Amino acid sequence: MPIRVLDISVAARIAAGEVIERPASVVKELIENSIDAGATQVKVETRGGGVELIRVVDNGWGIPSEELALAFQRHSTSKIERVEDLTSVRTLGFRGEALPSIAAVSQVIMVSRPAGELAGSYIEIAGGEVLQEGTRGAPLGTTVTVRDLFYNVPARRKFLRSEDTEAAHIYHLICQYALAYPGLRFTLVSSGRMAFQSAGSGQLLEVLGQVYGLEVAKSMLEVSGGAAGAAERGTSATVWGYVSQPAVHRATRGHLSFFVNHRWVQSRMLAYAVEEAYRTMLPSGRHPLCALNILVPPEELDVNVHPAKSEVKFLRDRQVFAEVQKAVRGCLVAGAPIPLVTAPASVPVNNRPLLLVKKASVAGTVRVPGPELVSLDSKAPGMVTSKLPPLRVLGQVAQTYIIAEAPEGMYLIDQHTAHERVLYERIRGEQARTGVSSQLLLEPVTLELNPRQAPALSAHLDELSRLGFSIEPFGDRTYLLRAVPAVLFKGDFKLALGELLEQLVQGQGSPEDWLDKAAITMACHGAVKAGQALTAAEMRELVEQLEKTDSPRTCAHGRPTMLHLSAEQLEKEFGRR
Repeated sequence: MPIRVLDISVAARIAAGEVIERPASVVKELIENSIDAGATQVKVETRGGGVELIRVVDNGWGIPSEELALAFQRHSTSKIERVEDLTSVRTLGFRGEALPSIAAVSQVIMVSRPAGELAGSYIEIAGGEVLQEGTRGAPLGTTVTVRDLFYNVPARRKFLRSEDTEAAHIYHLICQYALAYPGLRFTLVSSGRMAFQSAGSGQLLEVLGQVYGLEVAKSMLEVSGGAAGAAERGTSATVWGYVSQPAVHRATRGHLSFFVNHRWVQSRMLAYAVEEAYRTMLPSGRHPLCALNILVPPEELDVNVHPAKSEVKFLRDRQVFAEVQKAVRGCLVAGAPIPLVTAPASVPVNNRPLLLVKKASVAGTVRVPGPELVSLDSKAPGMVTSKLPPLRVLGQVAQTYIIAEAPEGMYLIDQHTAHERVLYERIRGEQARTGVSSQLLLEPVTLELNPRQAPALSAHLDELSRLGFSIEPFGDRTYLLRAVPAVLFKGDFKLALGELLEQLVQGQGSPEDWLDKAAITMACHGAVKAGQALTAAEMRELVEQLEKTDSPRTCAHGRPTMLHLSAEQLEKEFGRR
C-alpha cells in the first residue's frame, strides 16, 4: 500500500481518541480548564450518561472574545510558552489538545465572558468545523455545552458502556475533584436530578463525608506531614490527608485517591506505599480508603507522560514512596482505635439488645488517670499500663479471651491474635538484625518431601536458616530437621515449615515479601491457641508484651486483638442509665 498523509479531519479524530476515551474524559478536561481559570464554583450537567449532553458552567476568569476561536485550534494554550515551561508545570491543563479533541468528535457551543466585557462571546463547532460565532448575554465565567459525543466516530461510540455505567464514571470523577479541591463548590446534575454537591468550605473531611458517608468520615484518621520534617529527612515531598482506620476497609482498591500537587492521578506506586503501611493491619484481600495529597516541587514531577495527564512520574520516586508509607504508618500506629462493642436498639434478642462490633469506633489512645491505676514499675498485682488503655487483667473466658478492665470499661483480648502480634514483631526485628533465634531439637526430625517441595527447600536453605531452621540433606527428598525457630519450639513447627515450603513453591514475590509472609506464618503457628488455659501471670505478661509492639490493636493478619465494651454501655445494659 502506498504511503500517504492522512486527511486533517481523520488525523484529528484519531488524535481525539488519545484524549477522549469516554464522556468522563470530556468532563475531566473541561473541569480542569475551569480550575485553571480560577473558578470557585463548577456545575456539571449530563444527560444520557454524558453522550447526549455535557454542560460545564464555571465562574472563572473567562476567555476574551478575540481568543475564543483560538482556544479550539490544536496546540493552543495559555498554560505554557516555551519547552522549559514543561519542567515546572503548575496548572492542570497545558497540552493544548483538550478543546480541539472534544470539538472534533462532538457538537460544541462555548459561551464566555471575562471581567471588563459587557457581553459574552460564543462559538459553535461541529466535527471540528466552526458553524457560528457571535455575542450574547452571559454571566461572568465560561459555559461549555457538548452534545452528541462521538456522533461522527461510530466505532468509538459503540464501545461505550451503558448509560448508568458512563454516568457512574462521571460521578466518580466529580467526587475525586471535590476531594482534590475542597475549597471549590462542585455540583453534578445527572438526567435532571442532583447527584452530588460539595460545600466548598475547604474542609477535606467534610467532602469525605459527602462522598463516603458520615460514618466513614468520622472514622477517618488525619495524616499530616510537615515540610520542616520532610526537609530533616532529606526529601522535598510532603504528605497530608486522611486514611481509614484498619476496621474500615473495602474489597477493591477503588477508594484510594491520590492528588499530586492537587492533580488527581492513578499511581500503582502510591497505592502500594499505602497498602504497605497497612501491612498486617487488614484482613487478606481487603483494602483501605484514603484521600492523600502529595506535594512536590514542580521541577521534580513529570506530568507529561500520559495523553490524558492521568499519570505522573517522580524524579525521586523512592523518597516519595518512603514518605507516603511512613506518614500513613505513623498515623495508623498513633491513632488506630480499638473496636468498640455497641448495642443498637434495633437488634433485640430475647428482649435484650444484641452486642455488636462497631467499625467506626472510639478514639485510639485513651489517657484517663485514676488513683487505683499505677504503672508497671510499681509491680501492683494484676496491673498493666501502656500506650493501650491502662488495663487490669481479671481473668480468662472460654480459655480464649483475656478479660481486663480500664477506666473506660471492659476489654476482651484475643490471646491468640495478641500473641501473634507479639511474635510477628519479634521475628521481624530479629530478621532485621542477625537472624531469627533458633532452638536445637533433642532428636532430629525426619522430613519426607514431595517432588515439588524438595527442590524449593534445596534452593532456599540459606533463607530458611535465617528464619531459624537448621536442615540437612539425608537422601533423596529426605531431610533432617535439627533446629527450629525458638518461637515455634512449643508449636507445630512441621506444619509451619510445610506452609513455608508451599509459599516457596508457589512464588511469593520479592525475597522481602516472602520473609514477611514467613514471619506471619511462624507467628501464627507459634502463638498460644484458643482453648489454652493461661495463668494470671502469663496473661499479665502477654498484655505487657502486646503493649510494647508498634501495632498492638491488630494481629499480623489484620484481625483485631481486642474489643472494648464501654462503661456507659455496661450501665445501660444493667439499667443504670
